[in-house]
Amino acid sequence: MKKLAMFTMGTRGDVQPYIFLARALNKAGYDVVLGSHPCWKELIEKSNVNFIPIGPDIDIEKEAAYIRGKYSNPALSMLKTMSFVFRIIRNSTKEVYEACKGKDLIIVTHTRMGAAEAEALGIPAVSVTLQTEMIPQKLKPQAWLDKLTGNIIGGFASKPYNKIRKVYGLHKLTPSDEIISKKLNLIPISRYVMEQNPYWEKQHVLTGYWYEDEPDYRPDDKLIKFLENGDKPIILALGAMSFEAESEKEKLDMFVNAFKRTGYRAVIQGFQKTLINYSLPDTMISCGSVPHSWLFKQGCFVIHHCGFGTAASALIYGIPSIPVPHVLDQMGFAKQLYDINVAVKPLPAKKLSEEKIIDAIEEMKMTYEERKQKAEEISIKVRSENGLEKAVGLLSDVLNNKSDFTAD
Repeated sequence: MKKLAMFTMGTRGDVQPYIFLARALNKAGYDVVLGSHPCWKELIEKSNVNFIPIGPDIDIEKEAAYIRGKYSNPALSMLKTMSFVFRIIRNSTKEVYEACKGKDLIIVTHTRMGAAEAEALGIPAVSVTLQTEMIPQKLKPQAWLDKLTGNIIGGFASKPYNKIRKVYGLHKLTPSDEIISKKLNLIPISRYVMEQNPYWEKQHVLTGYWYEDEPDYRPDDKLIKFLENGDKPIILALGAMSFEAESEKEKLDMFVNAFKRTGYRAVIQGFQKTLINYSLPDTMISCGSVPHSWLFKQGCFVIHHCGFGTAASALIYGIPSIPVPHVLDQMGFAKQLYDINVAVKPLPAKKLSEEKIIDAIEEMKMTYEERKQKAEEISIKVRSENGLEKAVGLLSDVLNNKSDFTAD
């Protein structure tokens, strides 16, 4: 049995796609281990995926909330978050190295953990990319500005990994070097959301989204009763943005008041710390860890932070969006949804106000039927892609030396 390993850092949205991939690979007969923060042990093992703890035992969502709260500027917030994660990755390299031993293939997730360690051990590696802006357009005629931009991005991306490479005596990456695999780079995004870039080399493949339905999931009776006794509600699911380092009553007030004034019922996911001493009206209910595969199908539209996971879920389950992005990659995913007409114009988190939320809701209300129809049409197409099946097939080709992509 071929053995594979992959490692990822970050919030649940950064971990969930790889749980889905690991499960699909297990079903295909491979032995997969997924390494991540110790706090994700229960989540991963409950999914029947082999888990190995990597890095310090911290509450990563609390840490992310702290950074987000401290830095309101989207670019600075993202840089600080990346710096925090890179520090964990660098300090965890020995753990990753040991976990890579004896494996037949390393799947290098979007955090790039395991790339240097695999190279040091002589183990082949493939990569996963969520932010397509990081993929070099090697086939595009390069003007001086393109080269300069590519070198800036390459230099920024390679710098933290060179510290790891130095540990193993590997050559230093230059700004023109790639940290993405030349063997295969999986992009778990639908071709109905973005087109394959003609300037990418052929190892960069859009597979479609990685997801699983949970048909047997049943929430608590309180939530079921709420949903049965009224119109479909707004779903408020701000992901890591709603994991508070401290109570954020002012932000929750904005949404609650906006829902009251526009006459909508709502299901609120997150804000658990704020909600301890907060009284919601009868037209609203809070929920905890309810899978989006079930929750999003219960709402009329969803207000979310447009992380990779929630953006994908909105498309998979055919629900229109009001994006409230906070950091730069979320802004990119929000633009994707807006460009295909399944979302209203994104409402940046730093500009959030009660009036702006109401304006966004009213815009959604006026254009709802059009956006709902478009979301349902794309959902059918997205679900027909079978992204996990395609990814497993491509990985199997690599493992069996059947891939026609360029070898490392």
